[in-house]
Amino acid sequence: MIDLSSNILSVAGAGSETAIAIAALLLRLSLGGLFLAHAYLKYFVFTPKGAAGFFASLGVPGWFAYLTIAAETLGGIALIIGFQTSLVALLLVPTILGATILAHRKNGFWFTNENGGWEYPAFWTVALVAQVLLGGGALALTA
Repeated sequence: MIDLSSNILSVAGAGSETAIAIAALLLRLSLGGLFLAHAYLKYFVFTPKGAAGFFASLGVPGWFAYLTIAAETLGGIALIIGFQTSLVALLLVPTILGATILAHRKNGFWFTNENGGWEYPAFWTVALVAQVLLGGGALALTA
């Protein structure tokens, strides 16, 4: 009989300290890559000036776009190399919350809605909080 009161995949290592460290690494790399992709989009596709105009259209000072591009770039790199992962993830939460509330909330829940709903950035916020709690995991530059 299978004991459903315990992790049935524990025989494969699920839930072990090693698995948790690898999970934190995978999450860290994913989040870091996504931040770099978003910075790339703002810098090379929309351009910093265009991003500043979009921020201004949301009622946010345009110079916040430049700050956001810097935060996404530096934060993405820091997450990928595992430098002060928990602190960096925590510092990036306001960036994604701002996108969730200011840019996507009015578009409804589903991210497939026109201009993207708040579903994806809200999940991204939760993933950042999970990273804060997990720490850097395997192969992190600093603990």
